[in-house]
Amino acid sequence: MNPIDLKKEIEKAKVVGLNRWLLDALVVAFEDARKNKLKTHDEHKFEANWMRNIVRLRDTILAESYRPGGSVAFVVSKPKVREIFAAPFRDRVVHHFLFDMQAGWWDRRFIQDSYSCRKGKGTLYGIKRAQGKMRAVTNNFTEDAYVFKFDIKGYFMSLSREKLYERVKWGLDRQFEKYMNDPIGYQIYKICDFCWRQIIFDDPAKKAHRRGPKYHWDPSYLPPEKSLFAQLFGIGIVIGNLTSQLMSNIFMDQLDRFIKYELGYKYYGRYVDDFFIMVPKSEVWRVKRDIPRIESFLKDELGLEMHKKKRYIQSVYKGMEFLGARIYPRVLYPSDRLQANFTRALQDVAYGHKDPQDLVSYLGIMKHLNAKDFVSEKFRKMGWD
Repeated sequence: MNPIDLKKEIEKAKVVGLNRWLLDALVVAFEDARKNKLKTHDEHKFEANWMRNIVRLRDTILAESYRPGGSVAFVVSKPKVREIFAAPFRDRVVHHFLFDMQAGWWDRRFIQDSYSCRKGKGTLYGIKRAQGKMRAVTNNFTEDAYVFKFDIKGYFMSLSREKLYERVKWGLDRQFEKYMNDPIGYQIYKICDFCWRQIIFDDPAKKAHRRGPKYHWDPSYLPPEKSLFAQLFGIGIVIGNLTSQLMSNIFMDQLDRFIKYELGYKYYGRYVDDFFIMVPKSEVWRVKRDIPRIESFLKDELGLEMHKKKRYIQSVYKGMEFLGARIYPRVLYPSDRLQANFTRALQDVAYGHKDPQDLVSYLGIMKHLNAKDFVSEKFRKMGWD
């Protein structure tokens, strides 16, 4: 992610005026929002009079009367059961605007081993980095080392919106620090701050339209801790929005820095709420000592809880499941979940239930893993060998 040149944006706004600057920025966000997505009725409706709709959106933002609309809520079961909120297309334009304005600045601050939703640092990058850390921590496979793996309980549904806004504003203040005395710079800062407040403090559960069978929201199918409809006021953010992905990294950057720089762990990595620490065998005691410190930091500073049942410690030579792979120092295998999802996708395509593109994405992952025999066997069973 290349950060915007904020100085150039401010100079442009001085030349063309704030109204035209914001209109141009929203047009760029509109183009980004409509890329690589299946078009919904809502998007078609917006695009039918797209310039008029963007002008209206700009005017509501400048008048500070913009409010997010009602989302469509639904439950998916793959790769695991979770609740998704699909925002109206108009709101997705605002999400892209905020992402364009701030993601690049934050990306330069994030540690290298934060792998979620970052350009050039996706799933395969995280898998390779984790394997490289295994190689390094074992001194090129000559020593024993251990991996500790942790998970945060109900992460998205546990986030404090107040704490989240404080962190987002912390970054916004520093990004605009040099331009706060510039009238145009300050106005752009206020626009970004206003949009963030509307997105973060909006309560989508109050105005969402639920799509899907009623049983999808039964506690036996979707546990309350996984549903935004069951959370206390001011707690939880939706899964599925571009801003949610960015906010997740912004918030968890605090944990990354605590573990990397305050506790001093070199072999660390994180993907959303799933993180690991690797140490030589001689330092296992140190991690065990620091686990309560990590738990306290999560609870006291971030308002989060480490999952008691989703943590383990074992030799790196026994492997680690991470990002859909079973990672060993010398070899990479597809995880049990990835194997099951691939098999299901293959069957769906074979019986005409899904588009072949779904299978292509899995094949793209498999080609980077030691999965040739597994894939060949599955194709043979379907009669495609």
